[in-house]
Amino acid sequence: MNNRDIIIQPIEDKSIVWFEINNEYSVLEHRAGKIIDAIHRKKSDTEIAENLALELDVPYEKAIDFVIELKEELYLPKFENVLGLEEDYKDVRKPSNWEFIKCYKIGDKCFEVRFENEELLSLIHPKFAHLEVEIAETSNGLFEVFNSHSYIFLFVDGQFIGDWSTKDRHFFQGKFSMQLIQMIHEKKEDEWTGVFHASAVAKNDKCVLFMGDSGDGKSTSLALLQTQGFECIADDFVPFSSEDLKVYPFPSAISIKKNSLPTLLPFYPSLESAAEFRFDSLNKIVRYLPPLNIDNSKPMPCKELIFIKYQEGSGTVFQKIAKIDAFQRLIPDSWLSPLKENAENFLSWYDSVECYQLEYSKNDEMIEIVNQIFGNEL
Repeated sequence: MNNRDIIIQPIEDKSIVWFEINNEYSVLEHRAGKIIDAIHRKKSDTEIAENLALELDVPYEKAIDFVIELKEELYLPKFENVLGLEEDYKDVRKPSNWEFIKCYKIGDKCFEVRFENEELLSLIHPKFAHLEVEIAETSNGLFEVFNSHSYIFLFVDGQFIGDWSTKDRHFFQGKFSMQLIQMIHEKKEDEWTGVFHASAVAKNDKCVLFMGDSGDGKSTSLALLQTQGFECIADDFVPFSSEDLKVYPFPSAISIKKNSLPTLLPFYPSLESAAEFRFDSLNKIVRYLPPLNIDNSKPMPCKELIFIKYQEGSGTVFQKIAKIDAFQRLIPDSWLSPLKENAENFLSWYDSVECYQLEYSKNDEMIEIVNQIFGNEL
C-alpha cells in the first residue's frame, strides 16, 4: 500500500487535505490545495509555477516563490521523521494475583476485566460500574490491566494491545474503550471511521452530536434531555462506523461535574450519594450517571453537529456556523482512522453534515431548541 497518499476534499471556500503518512488534516485555500495535489503528483515546481502565474496573472518569480514555500513548509515536513513504534514487552510478566476482577454485561455479552490494583481500577471502573454483574462462567472478552516498568499495560484475550506512561493514561482509557466497542459491535478497529469527543443524543431514529470544550455543557444537557424523552447514545466517547456512516451506542456512564449537581439533583436524586472522582490533571471532580434506556444494538445516522455552550447570563442564540470552523474545533479531540478508505468516508460524510452553534443560559430554552431541531422546525 502507498503510505504517502493524500486526499483533498473541498468544503465550502476551503480545501481539507489529509496526509496518509501521518494521518494529519490541514485546511487550505482551494488554490493551495491544488498546488499540493500537483506537487504530490510529481509535477515540477517550474510547471506548477508557470500555470499559477498564467492563472493569476502574476510574475513567474512571485509564483515560484509561493510554490516552493508551500512545498518546503507544508508538504515536505509531512513526510519527514515518521518513525515506527518499537514494541518491546518480551520481559513483561502478568501479575500472578489480581486485586480486582470485574464483569460487565452489555447487551447479551459479558466482559471480564482484571485489574492489578485500585489505582488502575479507578481509571476504568467508575464509568462502567452500572454494568457490573457477578463473574460469569464464560465471557466474551478478557481484559487484563497491570503495571510494569512504570507503564500501564493492556492485554485483551491474551494479546498485547499497548502500554502507556502514567501521564498518558487518558490514551490508555481511550484504547480500552476502543477495544471494548469492537467487541460490543463485532467490528474491528479498521471498520471504524473515528471516535468523537462529544455527546450523542437521539430521538425518533435521529441522532445529533453535541460538541464543545470540557465544561461547555455537553453532558449536563444530555442528562437533562434524557428526562424529556431523548436517548443517550454515547457520552464523551462516540464511535462512528465507516461502513454505514452511523453513530454506534457506547454505554459508559455520563460524567457529571460538581457545578451541575444543583441543576440535575431534582431529576436524579441518586447523584446526591454518588461517589466523587477527582481528576487533578483535568482539574475537575465528577460523579457518574448511568444512561437511561440505551439500546446497544441500534446505530443511528447523524447529519447535525451542534457546538453547545452554557453561558450564565447570556441569551439563547442558535445559528449555523461554517463547516471549516467546526472542522478545526472537531479534529483536535477526535480519534480518526489512519486508513485511506476510512478517511475518504469521513470527509465525504462531513461534507454532508450541517454545523450549528447553540449558546444558552436557560435550560428550558435549550430543551425547546433541541426539540425543534429534532422536529426539523429550524
